[in-house]
Amino acid sequence: MRELRKHADLILRAALEAANPAKAVERFIELRGDVLFAGRKRYPLALYKRILVIGAGKASAAMAAALEKRLARRITAGLLNVKYGHTAALKHVKLNECGHPVPDAAGVTGSGRIAELARSATEEDLVICLLSGGGSALLPAPAEGITLADKQETTRLLLACGATIHEINAVRKHLSALKGGQLARLAWPATVITLILSDVIGDNLDVIASGPTAPDSSTFDTAVGVLRKYEILGKVPPAVRHRLEDGVKGKIAETPKPGAQELSRTENLVIGSNRLAVDAAQKQARDLGYRTLILSTTIEGETRDVAGVHAAIAREIYDAGRPLRTPACIISGGETTVTLKGAGKGGRNQEFALAGALALNGQPNTLLVSIGTDGNDGPTDAAGAYADSNTLHRAAKLHLNAAALLANNDSYHFFEALGDLVKTGPTNTNVMDVRLVLVGAKK
Repeated sequence: MRELRKHADLILRAALEAANPAKAVERFIELRGDVLFAGRKRYPLALYKRILVIGAGKASAAMAAALEKRLARRITAGLLNVKYGHTAALKHVKLNECGHPVPDAAGVTGSGRIAELARSATEEDLVICLLSGGGSALLPAPAEGITLADKQETTRLLLACGATIHEINAVRKHLSALKGGQLARLAWPATVITLILSDVIGDNLDVIASGPTAPDSSTFDTAVGVLRKYEILGKVPPAVRHRLEDGVKGKIAETPKPGAQELSRTENLVIGSNRLAVDAAQKQARDLGYRTLILSTTIEGETRDVAGVHAAIAREIYDAGRPLRTPACIISGGETTVTLKGAGKGGRNQEFALAGALALNGQPNTLLVSIGTDGNDGPTDAAGAYADSNTLHRAAKLHLNAAALLANNDSYHFFEALGDLVKTGPTNTNVMDVRLVLVGAKK
């Protein structure tokens, strides 16, 4: 177990390094003389009077640090909303720390200032928008008639019922004054470059951070459908329900759609994703001598079910050498969901480890681990947790009932007692989750 744990640490470290937001910016942004190259496009800086930097996300401060190195003193002004503690030393871009995953008053204040900066942009300005995971909650600008408390309660209900990030963002966009392309609309007719570190399945531009500079494919009807699907339309605050229903009736203008003029001068670039992190994990595992298999980087669904599938594959590898012979490393990415039924403490990655431990049931020479690449799993200070062949045995010695704690969604206290929480601290990146299953040689 000690060797498997050491190897898992090395593999996870490689995944996090590949998701480093500063390196992602450096790969896509280059300044040659007086010309800025972003992706495949060139922007002669002599054409612009000002360069403004705006945005939000857990990784946006680290992204801004790399951008400042590239542009030095050319940045006129900037403001980013970041999660508490996810900061960096910056000279030209200001940071506003605020709440995540539930937005707070500091986020609303910062969003208002960001909106003012975008609104001040003219045709002679270049606006660079930095977005990463968490950007949706960190850019709360309630639409007219909606309060922060309304949005907080709606977000809480969506998180508790197990809604996907796509579904949550479809609702958020239609309760916001900035999401769903509305931030870019404020900056029109300025030139806008948006650098995006993706934390969503499929890297959909209109879903990452709720797409403040991307055309919105969802509608008011989509948002109402999400609330009906999870039977919470009657539970959300009345102002939320009335706004969405008025939108369906056409009483409120929709978010900008593909082809909208106000988005015609905006370029959205995905500069980092879960795929890059998983690819780096696979390379490190191979270097350590493991046969590897990437299951998928688009895994969704209920966390416990996903854990059961991973454990079943581990059993097949150990018992029959399929689909890989040992030593084997199975890697997956994506983001699962937890339907809260208990009153415990934890997150999807810790719950994955606990459910996986029960499914493995002490299988020898096997370890599984899951982490959130941002360093925060749910409302906890852990990134995730380890589970291995000895987890249940060690838990029994401490009189920990694994099944009961899982039923109470209390994975944090289970792994805290065992000393098996993964604590990285804020990583200043966020490209969803990385999961590993290591199966050593059969003894």
